Amino acid sequence: MANPSVSRRSILAAAAAGAAAPAVLSGSAEAHGGHGATTYDLTVLGTSDTHGNVYNWDYYKDFEYDDSAHNDVGVAKLAALVNQIRAERRGRATLVLDAGDTIQGTPLATYYAKQEPITETGERHPMARAMNVLHYDAVTLGNHEFNYGLPLLHLWIRQLGFPALAANAVDAKTGRPAFTPYVIKKVSLGRGAPTLRVGILGLTNPGVAIWDRANVEGKLAFTDMVETAAKWVPIMRARGADLVLISAHGGDSGTSSYGPELPNENPSALIAEKVPGIDAILFGHAHREVPQRFVTNAQTGAQVLLSEPSKWGQRLTRMDFTLVRDRGRWTITEKKSALLNTNTVTEDPKVLAVVRSQHNKTVAYVNQVVATSTEELSAAESRYKDTAILDYINKVQTDTVTAALAGSAYASLPVLSIAAPFSRTAVFPQGDVKIKDVAGLYIYDNTLEAVVLTGAEVRAYLEYSAKYFVTLPVGAQPDPATISDPAVPDYNYDVLSGVDYDIDISRPVGSRITRLEIAGAPVAADAQFVVAVNNYRRSGGGNFPGIVKPQVYNAQQEIRQLLIDWAQAKGEINPADFFVPNWRLVREGVPVF
Repeated sequence: MANPSVSRRSILAAAAAGAAAPAVLSGSAEAHGGHGATTYDLTVLGTSDTHGNVYNWDYYKDFEYDDSAHNDVGVAKLAALVNQIRAERRGRATLVLDAGDTIQGTPLATYYAKQEPITETGERHPMARAMNVLHYDAVTLGNHEFNYGLPLLHLWIRQLGFPALAANAVDAKTGRPAFTPYVIKKVSLGRGAPTLRVGILGLTNPGVAIWDRANVEGKLAFTDMVETAAKWVPIMRARGADLVLISAHGGDSGTSSYGPELPNENPSALIAEKVPGIDAILFGHAHREVPQRFVTNAQTGAQVLLSEPSKWGQRLTRMDFTLVRDRGRWTITEKKSALLNTNTVTEDPKVLAVVRSQHNKTVAYVNQVVATSTEELSAAESRYKDTAILDYINKVQTDTVTAALAGSAYASLPVLSIAAPFSRTAVFPQGDVKIKDVAGLYIYDNTLEAVVLTGAEVRAYLEYSAKYFVTLPVGAQPDPATISDPAVPDYNYDVLSGVDYDIDISRPVGSRITRLEIAGAPVAADAQFVVAVNNYRRSGGGNFPGIVKPQVYNAQQEIRQLLIDWAQAKGEINPADFFVPNWRLVREGVPVF
């Protein structure tokens, strides 16, 4: 917990003024006697990408969370592991950090951002309640922290009992830090023993500038994570940090899902390689399990320890450092890390208790019936077959944009719609369809926009989307399990309604759209279409061609809510009202499935 004598307001003010005064915090450790120099140890526990998970609960299935590997999720599970380790290390130093993406990702988080937003009620956010029980030492802001706008983000930060860090999020006008860049935690090593000062630098993801452009444009800018680390690490060292940790919301692949106009999205390994003076990096964003990775710093030859603890609270990173003090300087003699599985512990009752009423309210909300479905609609095959449930999304988007543009200069243009198979498990059951069923189909908090594309741009867009599939020669046996390129996530494969097209997966990427028609005629390159699309894609997410352009429609309507509203207004979900098979996978004109 933060030292009460340190004002977080003064830290923020100093940072905003460019002074970036560190917050000095308190902790404890225990010395270990031995031959020669006295050794000490420090344990750093790390979480990341909890994405609004507190309870071990699947709100879409209305049941305890489970998957094929029997993973568990949630801060309550993480807290139980953290408390277990703290108890084992009683009297010795244990720090707890988080690498971001905290307040978005479950109906629980959405409810307190959209249905009963904390900015209107003043209620403490469930993720603030849960994390305050766990007693983090610092959290880094992830890109999804910006999804609901800056007022909600700032309120959530004020509700935390520990610092929220983001050194590379700067004021767009002044270039000064918009959030606390770093803290230096003062760790006591016992009576009469020297003190260890641990510097913790937080780095958020520069992709925020694309993904949440509407919330941050003109207000915040996001600098390169490597360059920002290179700026602040020497400052932290100069101000007394004996050990430097980075908490970074960016993966270690060195690649980006967007174009080169923004700094690298996943540069954690590059930070370790290029910036001297870093001892370890806890990172997130990629949702991968990286128990332990060492990267050699190109300048010093030092081995930098990296770890990523998966997602949703399924894993906890444990980093262990052995240190000695010699001639007034600290030296790390050993460092290692591992991932701990949260399915080995029972949920912490204190975390459950502080969020119980909010959890129960969310469960009641998502179980409200919105319509009756005439038959079961499944998303299981939506990646490789035209399905009614994905056409439902496109029907609602098309209707919304068509109605909004009636009487405008664009009213005469055909309206196409784009949707992605976000979920492989979403189902509208025959009979009652509930909010949780719709939320399970559309799991992101995207809003609806529309732009104008030419026929040539539509073709280029579909060609780019078709790279999702592996090349499968004629005669090779198609397998739904291996039909897609594992390097392309499902959410970066789009299907379009309003035009008819074939994707020939026996052909090379870039020349797969062998048929593109509207009303039985080939689509002309200079034809014009209004295209309904979500804000993530329209703002550049996925780096699809031609889509980043001025909107002709943007009413800031959340797509998930539009799906719910349409169902409630109709009272019935009947595929006859919206299912129009218009695309297929082929090989030399022969359907694959």
